[in-house]
Amino acid sequence: MNIVCIGGGPAGLYFGLLMKARHPEHRVRVVERNRPYDTFGWGVVFSDATMENMRRCDAETADAIEAQFAHWDDIELRFKGRRIRSGGHGFVGIGRKKLLNILQARCEALGVQLCFDAEVESDLAFADADLIIASDGINSRIRNRYAVTLQPELITRPNRYIWLGVKKRFEAFTFDFQRTPHGWFQAHIYQFDAETSTFIVECPESVWLAHGLDRAGPEESIRFCEGLFAETLEGAELLSNARHLRGSAWLNFQRVVCGQWWLQNEQGAHVVLMGDAVHTAHFAIGSGTKLAIEDAIELANQFEQAGHSREQIPAVLARYQERRRVETLKIQNAAWNAMEWFEVCGERYCDQLEPEQFMYSMLTRSQRISHENLRLRDKAWLEGYERWLAARGTQAPGVKAAEAAPGRSQAAETPSGGGASRSDAPGGSVVPPMFTPYTLRSVTLKNRVIVSPMAQYMAKDGLVGDYHLVHLGARALGGAALVMAEMTCVSPDARITPACPGLWSDEQGAAWARIVDWVHRQSDAKIGMQLGHAGPKGSTCRPWDGEDLPLPADGPEPNWPLIAASGQQYLEGVSAFAQAMTRADMDRVTADFVAATRRAAAAGFDWLELHCAHGYLLSSFISPLTNWRSDEYGGALENRLRYPLEVFAAIRAVWLEHLPISVRISAHDWVEGGITPADAVQIAKAFKAAGADLIDCSSGQVSKKQKPSYGRMFQTPFADRIRQEAGIPTIAVGAISEADHVNTIIAAGRADLCAVARPHLANPAWTLAEAARIGFKELAWPKPYRSAKPQLEAGFARAAAGAKP
Repeated sequence: MNIVCIGGGPAGLYFGLLMKARHPEHRVRVVERNRPYDTFGWGVVFSDATMENMRRCDAETADAIEAQFAHWDDIELRFKGRRIRSGGHGFVGIGRKKLLNILQARCEALGVQLCFDAEVESDLAFADADLIIASDGINSRIRNRYAVTLQPELITRPNRYIWLGVKKRFEAFTFDFQRTPHGWFQAHIYQFDAETSTFIVECPESVWLAHGLDRAGPEESIRFCEGLFAETLEGAELLSNARHLRGSAWLNFQRVVCGQWWLQNEQGAHVVLMGDAVHTAHFAIGSGTKLAIEDAIELANQFEQAGHSREQIPAVLARYQERRRVETLKIQNAAWNAMEWFEVCGERYCDQLEPEQFMYSMLTRSQRISHENLRLRDKAWLEGYERWLAARGTQAPGVKAAEAAPGRSQAAETPSGGGASRSDAPGGSVVPPMFTPYTLRSVTLKNRVIVSPMAQYMAKDGLVGDYHLVHLGARALGGAALVMAEMTCVSPDARITPACPGLWSDEQGAAWARIVDWVHRQSDAKIGMQLGHAGPKGSTCRPWDGEDLPLPADGPEPNWPLIAASGQQYLEGVSAFAQAMTRADMDRVTADFVAATRRAAAAGFDWLELHCAHGYLLSSFISPLTNWRSDEYGGALENRLRYPLEVFAAIRAVWLEHLPISVRISAHDWVEGGITPADAVQIAKAFKAAGADLIDCSSGQVSKKQKPSYGRMFQTPFADRIRQEAGIPTIAVGAISEADHVNTIIAAGRADLCAVARPHLANPAWTLAEAARIGFKELAWPKPYRSAKPQLEAGFARAAAGAKP
């Protein structure tokens, strides 16, 4: 084949040498705009896995690269006058110029033709090529030429950064945070040879502007950074490849994602994107070079498997795209999480979190490193942090004790003496974050796990019975601290289906009291009631009979009239039409909520939650997708919140003062024009001002047009943002399925409690089982079940050790 690589970065050079090494008969050219052995940039970071791949592909190149590596295991945080270090992270770095020089030399030795000082305007300049690699960087001319086919999406991020170097050796990958009168700056610092380190300085756009750095030239910007990080630099000068530039040397990161990675051009050559031309990953996890190298490896391997012939090119490129797209999206999503963390850390974390928790939050920012992964990397550091965390109170970051209303949010009793206090379990082991207690008003939860409210559709005329006793009772025995009853309806026409439970009669209150009493007598769990009104999503079949479908007209149970914020259908052309609520409707529904709240209190519930999410009645007022009223209850968010806040104030007034109330909200509608996470912060602030104790952070289910971004813990960022920015405790919910998830969320301060749903359906004793899985033996089991505890713990211990059952 006749192969041309446009762009002499890591992707083009490495692919070229791999193809030439495997099949010397190929003609391979790498065309680069810069001069020979000339490049720009400082250091790049590799992972151990990438180096293993490179060694398998071409040991000689790997040897040359490894000989120039700078190795380090530690990550160090410099923050608020403290230095905190964690080990076991295993990074390697090399100068970008050194890396390219090694690849260039290897190409020359193999017979790859290197063409420097050559500007390429179009792939059509290579009429004789069979395969063209467009590895021409983030501003790829080739990609832009075929934008309609390749479907590139470029997103410019708001933070500003300047990429510098320094003749100073840093033994750890160092993150340095500095506060200024206008906000926070952070430096990402890592060594890449025996005496030189990369030094990237980053800050929000607003902070950059406030310091006048938009008007500063490169030299002035460098002097500013030297002054800001003087203590860390210890007299060393910052260096720049951009001193020759006019104007600002500060950049915005651009994220690149492409829908299609290859095509056949009009001359018959196949053109394929590689490296930054097809995808970028933020420097917060240092994966740009890794992605480029692994692109080259995958494409070369696909040719090796299929055969190096022109006829195989389309099939090879299709498989290359399919395989690499999945992997790169994982890396890009992790990089996106890390990037967003750095973009908001000044506003969200720097002032709110103490250095210990800030370090943990930073280490787990991408969600690729979890609690147990940190234990593998640095057990001593993690256990020290667990002790520190267990000795903390339960006050949410951003909510100062002096600002909390009396009886509002109480800290659990902890040993005196501050962060150095030891808080071990009775048996001497460290208490994992998920098993630390949590106190709110007068209620102390034994751990941070909640059984989510999960609709069962097993009531008759709103009355709960033996099924609900067994269902909730089993889960109360299963180790969770709080068991929430499913959404319970405040009137017959508030139900989702005819099989939903209610609390509109004293008979129903007595049935609930029977369950509450059983839970209190037979377990150490608390039990909570979630009150709601289905609104426009009511009068439907049970899910297994037709999810969201109206009751059949000829069925045994008649439909009932529906109400909502505005006249609407949940399923267009299918659902019954809900009428816009009148003032009289509002007064009636509010009275229904108050009466149900009184019955919940009389039944002995420990906790109350108001359901304002998922497109149900109160949610229909909050979301602009479902509220287009023209009166004082429509329009701006403040007006849309008016009626839900009226209901909340009414139930808070009759609910027991010493018991907490949470509010479940949809923090994101996942539809353009709907509620956004920024709106959710304002919603949380409004409920906090009205007396809410926690915000239960769910999302979606308001519109069938939603397009959620699913994934593990996918809703946790909403709980995190609300907790820090609104200054109110939160409950995280959604795709939380293992102890590692809960521990990571709680330890990082992303939420105060975790609500676990489907895993508790599959296993009522999920919390007990997860304690055994992670080796925490101090969680008390119900006395009748204790004989099973050692066997389960031993089984998990054998599995962890890799032994056969």
